[in-house]
Amino acid sequence: MTAARSLRAGLVGLGSMGRHHARVLSGLEGVDFVGVVDPMGDKFGAAQGAPILDTVQELIALGVDYAVVACPTAMHEEVGLQLAEAGVCALIEKPVAATVEGARRLVEAFESRGLVAGVGHIERFNPALRSLRARLEAGELGDVYQVVTRRQGPFPHRIADVGVVKDLATHDIDLTGWVTGREYVSIAAHTVSKSGREHEDMVSAVGRLDDGTMVNHLVNWLSPLKERFTSVTGERGCFIADTLTADLTFHSNAAMTTEWEALQAFRGVSEGDMIRYAIQKREPLLVEHELFRDAVLGRHADICTLRQGTRTVEVAAAVLESALDGSTVALDRDSCGAV
Repeated sequence: MTAARSLRAGLVGLGSMGRHHARVLSGLEGVDFVGVVDPMGDKFGAAQGAPILDTVQELIALGVDYAVVACPTAMHEEVGLQLAEAGVCALIEKPVAATVEGARRLVEAFESRGLVAGVGHIERFNPALRSLRARLEAGELGDVYQVVTRRQGPFPHRIADVGVVKDLATHDIDLTGWVTGREYVSIAAHTVSKSGREHEDMVSAVGRLDDGTMVNHLVNWLSPLKERFTSVTGERGCFIADTLTADLTFHSNAAMTTEWEALQAFRGVSEGDMIRYAIQKREPLLVEHELFRDAVLGRHADICTLRQGTRTVEVAAAVLESALDGSTVALDRDSCGAV
């Protein structure tokens, strides 16, 4: 039997995230890492021996099956369209594009050619969130009432072209929709800019999903405390995921009765047991790459599609719109990004 040939993969961008992609691609089973595009060169020696190229067209000329796009967000659309035109599949770092219109053009470009394309929303591959999603799908929490996320820490100097909403809040927007399997239908937000940059560096948002679930997001670059917190509260208790440590805990509601007649009509909760789950902790970026490789090979793989990534950009745009004019923004459920 003839062994299946390895996929030929390339990378666009050797920035902070691109260097991690290069490391994983260089050792990914079934994949040959054949080239990197970065006009600035390999300043950190991260290319793992792959040739450094100046243009996307040079990478395409190497005959790549797919490419990882890890250049600045403002360039995602241009690079993605070049790859689609050449018939090359793409894994594009989040957010998929700088604008809703750009994201939709990418969807059309890849879908019209039948090409596999995904978005690098890496939190989907965090062990704690994957376990949480499976438990919600199994009905372990019962009805879901609320999702709360906190994502805060110091400003990363590598970010120059977007604010905290597009860079960080897109993580929480995507993971909330993915974990619950629901769509955002409205969002209201406030932002501040305290660091002297032109973009916002803190956002607080309240939203609603299509089943009535309440959503709260607090995201900033102004805290010395680094926090990556997700809680999902429902009728049977509360799941808490720490994606820095990949830990998942469950706080259950205790079954308690009351003899106080005035309180008997109130359907409250009381503190029950707390369980910390033992979870296999594989590197999220490696899992993301394995699943995308499988998708390119035509296998069933749970990747973040361009349409799902576009929905996240739509919600992020609504967050910024709300913060600008003080409104609650309704989201069209029939948009391009609807799952």
